[in-house]
Amino acid sequence: MDKLEAAFERLLSPKGPDGNDVQFQSAEAKANYQASITRLRDAIQLREPDRVPVTVLPSMFPYLNAGMTVEEAMYDYDKCTAAFKQFILELKPDMHIGASAPGPGKFYEILDYKLYSWPGHGVAPEHCYQCNEAEYMTADEYDLFMMDPSFYFRNFYLPRVFGALSGFSMLAPYTSILEMYGVAFNFVPFALPPVQATFQKLFEAGAEALKWAMATGASDGELTTLGFPTILGGFTKAPFDVLGDTLRGTKGIMLDIYRQPDKLLAAMDRLVPIMIAMGVGAAQQTGKPLIFIPLHKGADGFLSDAQFKKFYWPTLKQVILGLIENGCIPFPALEGHWGSRLEVIQDIPKGKTAWMVDQTDMAEVKKTLGQNACLIGNVPSSLLKLGTVQEVKDYVKKIIDIAAPGGGFILSNGAFFDEANWDNVKAMVAAGREYGVYK
Repeated sequence: MDKLEAAFERLLSPKGPDGNDVQFQSAEAKANYQASITRLRDAIQLREPDRVPVTVLPSMFPYLNAGMTVEEAMYDYDKCTAAFKQFILELKPDMHIGASAPGPGKFYEILDYKLYSWPGHGVAPEHCYQCNEAEYMTADEYDLFMMDPSFYFRNFYLPRVFGALSGFSMLAPYTSILEMYGVAFNFVPFALPPVQATFQKLFEAGAEALKWAMATGASDGELTTLGFPTILGGFTKAPFDVLGDTLRGTKGIMLDIYRQPDKLLAAMDRLVPIMIAMGVGAAQQTGKPLIFIPLHKGADGFLSDAQFKKFYWPTLKQVILGLIENGCIPFPALEGHWGSRLEVIQDIPKGKTAWMVDQTDMAEVKKTLGQNACLIGNVPSSLLKLGTVQEVKDYVKKIIDIAAPGGGFILSNGAFFDEANWDNVKAMVAAGREYGVYK
């Protein structure tokens, strides 16, 4: 049995945090749970299950739909998880992604997070958080980053994006702690007030993060006992996006492509094993094999075809292959349009990945990437918000007719959404069950 099959077998007989078998709340709940896992396994491995699996992948919609603000969802973990539970119980999808999307607002507050603005901290209570893009890694720091990425993140990047972590910039590299002679000098910074203040904030933030993780983890556990699985284990990123999203920023990395391409390529190579380990570690910790990979800067229009083939795809493919080798299911999200990339990215192992399709024409995706990969999508957010119930049903039928034959398809929305017509969301799920039955 290979690693992926072993992962699915573990999912079919889930264990609780105590290591004992999950106690389902009814025989029906257990049967529904196992039927969903079997559907998902068949779809991912490009086989036809009894019907097309159906899921909904929201951002802030479950909380706004429950009458809450995003700010409430980020600060009141009980209300957040209760709203998500109600969302799942009404829709009964084959899988869900948990209530972690809002994140722990108090945690961000404790650490003075500067990379994002969030409700109550630069964003209105009813709106989603927003990234504050800047060059948090300067153009002349590639060599420092590549020498020791962990040292760079601790001493340079983290103090720039967390105001409470400024004391990290005073610490010596841990690799300097070698022998008795002089070893004590490395620990002197820990006696300095700014460093001690930083660690105090870490203790506070850790306690808050644990509180949030226990709430969302308990929610996932309860939903499992009710028959609704999540197979999402964590996330990782394409090396190009690690640098381009929040280190160099869009402007910075675009300039680097022309001004210092060799350093950019070397830095991405340095990131490959780190990103593989990030995904594999998350899967091992959670016991869930699906590893989400948001793809932000590989879409049509960000890079030319030649740049995509040189700078974006090679290291992303290495990360995908590394995850597969370790029994994970890479779950890349083709955000925006990816029509010009399809023939390149179809070069992957068959039946080992699942790709979320946003705005790319599904017929073209099915003919290319869909020959080797499971496709998830792609009901548009605009249709869920502005369309009629009948228009949603018609779209679902059309997309099932295109993508479902031969297996390898999971019906879902194409992009994470905050706003929608609740009747349309319910119609999407109902139509998926009605039209997605294999003959």
